Amino acid sequence: MELLGLVSVLGHGTVSLGADAEPLFQINLFQVIIAAANFAVFLVLMWTFAFKPVAKMLEDRRTRIEQGLRDAEQAKKDRESAEQERVTALAEARREANDILARAQKVAQETRDADIAATRAELERMKVRASEDIAAEKQRALAELRGEVADLALQAAGRVVRETMTDQRQRRLVEEFLADPNTASKG
Repeated sequence: MELLGLVSVLGHGTVSLGADAEPLFQINLFQVIIAAANFAVFLVLMWTFAFKPVAKMLEDRRTRIEQGLRDAEQAKKDRESAEQERVTALAEARREANDILARAQKVAQETRDADIAATRAELERMKVRASEDIAAEKQRALAELRGEVADLALQAAGRVVRETMTDQRQRRLVEEFLADPNTASKG
């Protein structure tokens, strides 16, 4: 209130000065103070209702833009990291595929070698068995041939001697014939 009183006194003094002489330039202090107060109120209202929301909106927008830039940078790093991981995973998958292929080829070669060895062993057994069968068949054929030769010899001897041969006599002659090394080597 004192301020208004002081302004009022000063304002009256100004008016009284103006009544005495007509000055060329007059300043009304009361109107200057009122204009300044109006301007201050106007600034407060503008700050409250215009500048503050606009400043808040601009700050929010700046924050969103900065966040977008940070997100874009992070996305770029993530993309590069993902690319590196993809390349690494692809290289690992290729290495594993090559390992699996090498193991499969090794197993296939071992299986093939085992099959070949088994087949060779089976062929060798068949060859030995066939040789034994051939030898047995040869011995049987020789024994049968000797028996037939002995029968023919006995029949020829019976015609030459003109005697009938008995079973005992035939057996004894066959045994002697077969036991004789000279006749065995001829047959």
